[in-house]
Amino acid sequence: MHTVLSSPGQTVTIGHDQPFCIIGERINPTGRKKFQLQLREGNLSAIEKDVADQIAGGANVLDVNMGVPLTDEPLLLSKAITLIQSITDVPICIDSSIIEALQAGLETYQGKALVNSVTGEDDRMDLVLPLIKKHGAAIIALPNDETGIPATAAERMVITEKIVRTVEKYGIPLEDLVIDPLAMTVGADPEAVKITLETIYLIREKWGLNMTLGASNISFGLPYRHALNAAFLPTAMSHGLTSAVMDSRTPLIVESVRAADLLLGLDPWGSNWITRFRAMEAAKTAADSEAGA
Repeated sequence: MHTVLSSPGQTVTIGHDQPFCIIGERINPTGRKKFQLQLREGNLSAIEKDVADQIAGGANVLDVNMGVPLTDEPLLLSKAITLIQSITDVPICIDSSIIEALQAGLETYQGKALVNSVTGEDDRMDLVLPLIKKHGAAIIALPNDETGIPATAAERMVITEKIVRTVEKYGIPLEDLVIDPLAMTVGADPEAVKITLETIYLIREKWGLNMTLGASNISFGLPYRHALNAAFLPTAMSHGLTSAVMDSRTPLIVESVRAADLLLGLDPWGSNWITRFRAMEAAKTAADSEAGA
């Protein structure tokens, strides 16, 4: 099952037989006070650096969130999408909990976007899914509802079943449904990652759906988070995870994913791995030459 995203000049395919899709998480004001202040002032210049850094690190898709209090989020999101599409052809994941912002973002975006996200409440799906259908977008759905985040994989499967049925009811192909199996921090619950991995496996076995999650959630509150995230992602990939909203600027994490692509047969003959290594060596040689000049 392939989830295909596009911009005017590029297509990205997410699938169980495809290399892992890295969705860069950086264009998000959460926890970034300086960035929030710039956005309130209408200054979007930091986005250009975020775009360049993430693509250089290996991002295949860019998540874009403009959720800043005391701003016009729909307008800000539209401006951000326009700016990003003027400097890169990398497809975009439109990230907002505000229906008006999602609508503005989808109307602005040129191509087929991924939308982040919808939850399993009936009223929420009834608001978001018609918008997804109208614009021919793909959607990330989380198997939680008004009762909160389910504690077990079995409970998450029940809500996923409901989401699948509702998506089909709206005439949206299951290829355009990406499930977020809910990654919670292992620092608060030693079983949290095991439950997520079980959910990933069960969803793949039952529906073959593509999946994504916020990879950094699993290490929240713990030291040396990069190492934990780098260990988690290949394990999740082996269970059926096909993409993640993650830090594409950290080589340790990206290299663990690309190594897992090779080891899991998603990079036949290591062509991507070898090409990446050669590019890194060339960049290092160029940097050394410049430093010695």
